[in-house]
Amino acid sequence: MAVKIRLSRHGKKNYAFFHIVVTDVRSPRDGRLIEQIGTYNPNTNPATIVLNSERALKWLNDGAQPTTTARRILSYEGVLLRKHLQGGVQKGALTQEQADQKWNAWKAGKDSKLAAKKQNISEADAEAHKAAIKAEAKVNSDRAEAIAKKKAEEAAAKAAAEAEAAAEAAAAETAETEAPAEEAAQEA
Repeated sequence: MAVKIRLSRHGKKNYAFFHIVVTDVRSPRDGRLIEQIGTYNPNTNPATIVLNSERALKWLNDGAQPTTTARRILSYEGVLLRKHLQGGVQKGALTQEQADQKWNAWKAGKDSKLAAKKQNISEADAEAHKAAIKAEAKVNSDRAEAIAKKKAEEAAAKAAAEAEAAAEAAAAETAETEAPAEEAAQEA
């Protein structure tokens, strides 16, 4: 029986996550499986990979062939490096201590890179948040200035209208007072 290590799709449309499974070559993508050895979620940044590396290594040593994507995930998690080092130990090129030392050095470097990436992402998110707050504050101050300017214009227009109305009222009063005086002058 030919065995493959491949991905089985789960999740919603446009928001998929995958199970890393060991399955017969003839079974469908999401069909019957022999064993589930992990999960892969590409929706997070960085992608979340949970893998039982001991079981994956066992299946690789037993002859399971990974698909291209599964091979990249296994390589990313260091399972293929571990298989390579174990082959060197079996051939006598390395001792188990040397292989473990190389594995631990690689794992430490990998973990530090991953931590640095997460830190950079969180810093970038914080900077984007600060920039958004500054932009929102600028928009709010611009709106406040526009509202204050509009209110000042309305107050000026209202004052001008009141002054004009007062001038018309004064003109009407003077016209009323002058009109009886003119009538009296004409009668006289």
